[in-house]
Amino acid sequence: MLLRADLNVPLDAGEVADDTRIRASLPTIELLRDRGASVVLVSHLGRPKGVDPELSMGPVGERLGELLGTTVEQAPAVVCDQVSAMAADLSPGELLLLENSRFEPGETTNDPELAEALAGLADLYVNDAFGSAHRAHATTEGVAHRLPGYAGLLLEKEMVELTSVRDDPQRPLVVVLGGAKVTDKLGVIDRFLGFAEEILIGGAMCFSFFKAEGRDTGNSLVEDEGVESARRLLKEAEGSDTILELPEDLCLGREFDADTETRLLNGVDVPEGWMGLDIGSNTIANFGKRIGRAGTVFWNGPMGAFELEPFAGGTRALAEAVAAAPGHTVVGGGDSVAALQKFGLANAVDWISTGGGASLELMEGRDLPGVEALRDG
Repeated sequence: MLLRADLNVPLDAGEVADDTRIRASLPTIELLRDRGASVVLVSHLGRPKGVDPELSMGPVGERLGELLGTTVEQAPAVVCDQVSAMAADLSPGELLLLENSRFEPGETTNDPELAEALAGLADLYVNDAFGSAHRAHATTEGVAHRLPGYAGLLLEKEMVELTSVRDDPQRPLVVVLGGAKVTDKLGVIDRFLGFAEEILIGGAMCFSFFKAEGRDTGNSLVEDEGVESARRLLKEAEGSDTILELPEDLCLGREFDADTETRLLNGVDVPEGWMGLDIGSNTIANFGKRIGRAGTVFWNGPMGAFELEPFAGGTRALAEAVAAAPGHTVVGGGDSVAALQKFGLANAVDWISTGGGASLELMEGRDLPGVEALRDG
């Protein structure tokens, strides 16, 4: 059994710093072992340009073995004669972890020869790596055309949770979007404008909207490429059934630094020499009220520079509001998940997606190559 898992976890001094994604992979691994499968695991780790010993899968295999209470054999490469022999020697229930799939240049180019070599390691393929399902790579798409393929438990759950928000949410639907760039979330806003009851915008991306309105943004981070898109969205929102809500007050800083001078702004026109780094208390109350009466909440992106304590209040309050919301709550990947974990609220929402880019693309209505390959098979 070849299992494409998402074991792309942060490392610190050669050890796994956050094992969330490893833990998310455990149910499928344990199910396969319980059914007598020998499992060959493959995943990428980071973005190496060729072989990089600092991004070896060794620490990941050690942590996986600790969580499973068993030995995870480490392969010396992704594919080679030795790896093929090791895979063939596995007994039922045993695990072999291949080296970082991106050590092979053919991974990201979906090289047919690499896909064929991977298929030669097993007689069945399972994709459980939702976070990589939007990539047409050899381990996510290519190999799925060469073996009987199935979705793992995590991939299946991700698809069910996210498509239910996208296509058939409990009403009212409130979509909360933050982060730095409008262009990163443009497809999601387009998808939900006219479908969701409310879209709440925070984070640095709000300054593209403010600039589109002709407001002063001071030294705030503004994605200039997103201003025209923001102007279009504001106009379209006026004629839609969706409320597009922007911040009404801000927390400012002189510099992007935890020790910088700060001030609260009762409004959103940022003076020169200042930058908006968080939403203000009125916005927090407004967004919290809207989240509290939602039937479904989808949140992707922080409300400010939450990694700096003076500007963490908005994201913390929003995370608390989502955690306390009586409706169905789904949080997209990336910084939103990091915020929930930082504030100890990860267990208080209904679903946390393991895929940042994949969850956004699915929400936009785009096909995910790793999923479509399983359907085609």
